[in-house]
Amino acid sequence: MKIISYNVNGIRAAMRKGLLDWVKVAQPDVLCLQETKANEEQILEEIKLFSEIGYFSYWHSAQKKGYSGVAILTKHTPEKVEYGTGIEYIDFEGRVLRVDYEGVSIISVYVPSGTNMDRLDFKMQFCRDFQNYIKELRNEIPNLVICGDYNICHEAIDIWDPIRNAKVSGFLPMEREWLSGYLEDCDLIDSFRYFVKEPHHYSWWSQRFPTVREQNKGWRIDYNMVSRPLEKNMVRAAILPEAKHSDHCPVLVELDI
Repeated sequence: MKIISYNVNGIRAAMRKGLLDWVKVAQPDVLCLQETKANEEQILEEIKLFSEIGYFSYWHSAQKKGYSGVAILTKHTPEKVEYGTGIEYIDFEGRVLRVDYEGVSIISVYVPSGTNMDRLDFKMQFCRDFQNYIKELRNEIPNLVICGDYNICHEAIDIWDPIRNAKVSGFLPMEREWLSGYLEDCDLIDSFRYFVKEPHHYSWWSQRFPTVREQNKGWRIDYNMVSRPLEKNMVRAAILPEAKHSDHCPVLVELDI
């Protein structure tokens, strides 16, 4: 099972940049999207195009138009689709979507960014509540793959300049500590770091500085987290920087299920 997570920074914009053709070539079994920035009625043509190349699609949008939103495209009809977490303020922003199959459940999550102090407080509250949600969910569903934009670099190896970014949201000690605790508390594996130990692998590059992507001055903030019982099923993981439909790039994990 080839699972790819991709923050597209607007599904309509990404489609105009060739996302559909890329999906045809990449052929993921499951594609988790974040920051879709559209309600379903705004993307009926896009849904039709995905259907024509063999994908069922499920969309969980924010109440606020043009903001946030997650989706999952899949070649295989899920046994169940769960929209949101049941936590109202999280679901209002369209940040979590889950599909259940026999043997594995896959989540697309879009963690808020901490652009100012109010949003940083919101982000940390989201992180704590999401961790509790996952911890409880694992009692019911032990085999989880949690894909998405976490808006946090975990270690110094995951960011091009850890010294100058030490006080920037996304690499703050409190955010990194939360991510460590989340992995431990929910018994999750960072699939990319399980296979790849070398530095200079990133999944997001700031659009404020046009040359940083070609210079590879990026951040690794997109993850496919795999629950420990699936460790033996993991085949490989990769970051796919050649895909350029967004300020992020896709991240992949393959499981033998």
